[in-house]
Amino acid sequence: MSLDVLSFWRWSNSELLGNALRGILAEFIVASTIDVLDSPKEEWSAYDLKTKNGLKIEIKSSSYLQSWRQKELSKIIFGIQPTYSLENMNQYSQEKIRQSDIYIFCVLAHKDKNSVDPLNLSQWDFYILETKILNGKVKTQKSITLSSLLKLNPIKIKYDCLKREIKQLEKITNNKD
Repeated sequence: MSLDVLSFWRWSNSELLGNALRGILAEFIVASTIDVLDSPKEEWSAYDLKTKNGLKIEIKSSSYLQSWRQKELSKIIFGIQPTYSLENMNQYSQEKIRQSDIYIFCVLAHKDKNSVDPLNLSQWDFYILETKILNGKVKTQKSITLSSLLKLNPIKIKYDCLKREIKQLEKITNNKD
């Protein structure tokens, strides 16, 4: 048996319903809409993605279904805690803040374990919210449920509208600078 990157990826990254890999998949899905797949994922960046025009995006993912056996559907909860950023010479910033301009909350919304397919983009819902709204309404809160997120009036869209909405927010953010 020969060892190569493709066989490693197949072995280690085939379970797309698991929490860790589903989060990376959500980042990949969003990255595909903003044309940044030519650059590899940065593991320790202060935010998940950056558009070519400089909009910083934090991606959060959740799902009703998990890779393990479930008695009931999972609650949709996202981590939103402010963080320290890693700055020059590997030193952390002095203050914890939310590092991005916007958050995109990605929900694998399909609820049937027999037909769930994380690569079927129609099974995902996306909620976009400017970071300043989180900072103003939930300040230092570490997590948020979907029901609490909905009270903040995020933009809810499907995959095919994601690029357009990100471009709109990019224009708004760039005009404020």
